Amino acid sequence: MSSTVPQLEPEVLRSRIARFRQVQGEMVTQVRRVIVGQQEVLEQVMIALFVGGHCLITGLPGTAKTLLVRTIAQTLGLIFKRIQFTPDLMPSDITGTDIIEEDPANGRRTWTFVPGPIFANILLADEINRTPPKTQSALLEAMQERACTVRGNNYLLPAPFFVLATQNPIELEGTYPLPEAQLDRFLFNTVLDYLDADEELKVVDLTTVTSIPQADPVTEAQEILDFQQLVRMVPIGESVARHAVELVRVSRSSDENAPDFVKKYVNYGASVRAAQFLVLAAKAKALMKGRYHVTYEDIRSLYIPVLRHRILLNFHAESDRLKQDDILKRILEWKAAPSQ
Repeated sequence: MSSTVPQLEPEVLRSRIARFRQVQGEMVTQVRRVIVGQQEVLEQVMIALFVGGHCLITGLPGTAKTLLVRTIAQTLGLIFKRIQFTPDLMPSDITGTDIIEEDPANGRRTWTFVPGPIFANILLADEINRTPPKTQSALLEAMQERACTVRGNNYLLPAPFFVLATQNPIELEGTYPLPEAQLDRFLFNTVLDYLDADEELKVVDLTTVTSIPQADPVTEAQEILDFQQLVRMVPIGESVARHAVELVRVSRSSDENAPDFVKKYVNYGASVRAAQFLVLAAKAKALMKGRYHVTYEDIRSLYIPVLRHRILLNFHAESDRLKQDDILKRILEWKAAPSQ
């Protein structure tokens, strides 16, 4: 680890951590001017940004998914683009395309690349599961490689690059479930639920007057890239990392240590990428809480949003009306954290 992470002087490190905490606090303040409630959702989206991961936000229509993403983009001072996914959307509508342009001076024709909306720092993929798999897969390369290929030419995307995708629950009409390979690229599957009565009243008060609140930028692109480096420098004890790996491994029905209910209900468990993301997200959470070490609680609190889209249940689970969250909660109860 130390060979890949630059070592910093203690004073420099302290000032960078202090700046990280300041920016994070200001972001929350700005977002709170526009967004009511959803504390856990906001925390998870911010962790994804500080880790450099992508976030899938699942919620019913009208739960402010799009507003949340746009507001966070405003606080970061980044280039923000939105794609509304529809059944007739083509891959070139996302990546961009080559067009033939004629030079008026000599009449010569040349290919010119016209970049698509994917060339942004924050891409809001709205209702990503309303478009067919061919178009969904155009995002796959961009999310993993931070680049896209058009007519054989490779184009690098701006840094930082985040995909914040929203999807409607798959029971809704006209949705195409995301393929497992695509789901696995997302750090979190964050569930946006309905607000409570007091929060809904506050939303109505905020949005039915003449002035609409706006968020102000509190940071910029280079600083976010610095924060991503800082998060990776947070140390994690071997026993805590081992707990994260064990929690991921017992989600697989093929694992010898998996509990009986996993063997009964789970077709496929989480991959090693889940363990990587779980540790990275826990590092970001520790830093956001003002700590420079990862605890068992950091790992366990992020276990469900990191894994809920990575395990595939079988027909037994369906007939017993069990969801991924039910299985993951049972795993956490079954496997307690080691005593400190």
